[in-house]
Amino acid sequence: MGSPTVYAKNLAVCKGTGKRTGNPAKAALLIRAMMTLRDELQPLLASAAAAGVRLGTSSWKYAGWMGQIYEEQRYLWHGKISTTRFERSCLQEYAEIFSTVCVDAGDYRFPEAPALEAMARQVPQDFRFTFKVTEDITVKRFPGMPRYGPRAGKENPHFLDASLFINSFLRPCEAIRESVGMLIFEFSQFHLADFSRGREFVHALDEFFDALPKGWDYGVEVRNRTLLHPEYFAMLAHHQVTHVYNSWTDMPGLEEQWSLPGAITRPEMVAARLLLKPGRKYQAAVDAFSPYASIQEPLPPVRAAAAAMVQRGLTLKKPNQTLIYVNNRLEGNALQTIKAVLEQSKQSAG
Repeated sequence: MGSPTVYAKNLAVCKGTGKRTGNPAKAALLIRAMMTLRDELQPLLASAAAAGVRLGTSSWKYAGWMGQIYEEQRYLWHGKISTTRFERSCLQEYAEIFSTVCVDAGDYRFPEAPALEAMARQVPQDFRFTFKVTEDITVKRFPGMPRYGPRAGKENPHFLDASLFINSFLRPCEAIRESVGMLIFEFSQFHLADFSRGREFVHALDEFFDALPKGWDYGVEVRNRTLLHPEYFAMLAHHQVTHVYNSWTDMPGLEEQWSLPGAITRPEMVAARLLLKPGRKYQAAVDAFSPYASIQEPLPPVRAAAAAMVQRGLTLKKPNQTLIYVNNRLEGNALQTIKAVLEQSKQSAG
């Protein structure tokens, strides 16, 4: 990144407006204030990543982060910010600061090798993409929502279909295998019509992992608190699959999940996704926090649990890894949440 003064003299673009100003000195001061978060995050993230602890966000295309980690200069077209240019290329700037990201788009459609290769070209060699596995594999019954079309409300015939996963998900990922971090199977909340007993799901998942190729880092995230049972954890440990801790609407607090016996199913690979405050619905968070430019509601218990995970990871030797992904809908701004977690971890260590 060029110096704020040079940026100001050349373009003098004011925050959030895309307009030029006739006062380069004033613009330089503004830009310095804007980019402070980026400058503070870089050394914290780099130090943690060097010890095997990678923190990233859930997706990266947020205009609310403009001026925090994204420079408006890069995305100007005829004096205005181009949404197309921003969404097409902001991953490169994101990867100048972060070493990993969770690709939520994988949940909605199977990946395609050319698109994955295009993403990989924007990031350094040591960057890692974590993917949510497409819901065609993880949904037991499709929700009754318009976007599912004729499948809405119906049983999914490809639930835990190992062949479909291997051919339609793993095969494209082979194109960027060295850049793939974890593949997360996120299971939406099950109801009695899906599984009358938790052990039925555990058995189905056990058979599924039996059929998958080894050598990939798999993770499982569940949305039913009753599944957090020794039998479930033991099955994942048997397959060397990571239980992914989550902060989410109907789940126990992150600190409670973290302390459950057997919950660290793969000690050398720990992962967490900080998504929502327990008790808060997704749409309520969207309505309250958009456009995700600042912290709206700090959550000390979630931060403390995440900081403990970071601290544990920092005390271990590589190749042990810790992956933590933060969503804007947790507190309002994932960037600032990550900074707070890293600072709290550093204070605890001191």
